[in-house]
Amino acid sequence: MIIAMLKASVTSLEVFFLTLLFAIPFAMPVAMGRMSKNKCLSGVTNVFLLIIRGTPLMLQLLVVYFGPGLFIRWLNDIGYDISFRWNRFAAAIIALSINYAAYFAEIYRGGIESIPKGQYEACKVLGYTSSQTFFRIILPQVIKRIVPAMGNEVITLVKDTALVSVIGVSELLMVAKERQGALFSFAPLFIAGVFYFFMNWIVSVVFRRLEKKLSYYN
Repeated sequence: MIIAMLKASVTSLEVFFLTLLFAIPFAMPVAMGRMSKNKCLSGVTNVFLLIIRGTPLMLQLLVVYFGPGLFIRWLNDIGYDISFRWNRFAAAIIALSINYAAYFAEIYRGGIESIPKGQYEACKVLGYTSSQTFFRIILPQVIKRIVPAMGNEVITLVKDTALVSVIGVSELLMVAKERQGALFSFAPLFIAGVFYFFMNWIVSVVFRRLEKKLSYYN
């Protein structure tokens, strides 16, 4: 039981870290699109955010996993000969990354728009370019302001890794349920709960220390 749950916990950690790896950078262009003065771009981005934030993550996992296969089957039915095999783990990472990028993008937007316009004007007077203004002056302050909200989302992600079991990814909670049924014991679920609690404790400590390091922006 212990070995199986350790392997499953590794899968959960992989889902967690890979989601962050892709979602954190992807959220920035989404946030920029949301704030764009181009009405077409901002409109498309708004629709994207509305769909992602307005539908359950579990549904998005099912759509990402089963959707491409159904589309390929339809193409084959109308005469195209296309072979396709979707990887469950890859589908889980894509769905989670898109979902969390949408939430991170709104956090980024809130942080960027919270910076007073006077700082942009001051940087312009001092001769800073737009990129220098953003990366040297604005971004460090934005990071400081969004740390608490980002911490909340990352903690939620730890727990949401359990949802990938809906498309058959053998993560920790799925294995714990299987072992509980086989052993007629609550111990596997208790062990899984301890794992999630320990992971979220680590995340909380990391963000608390990060917030403390960035306190000089107060």
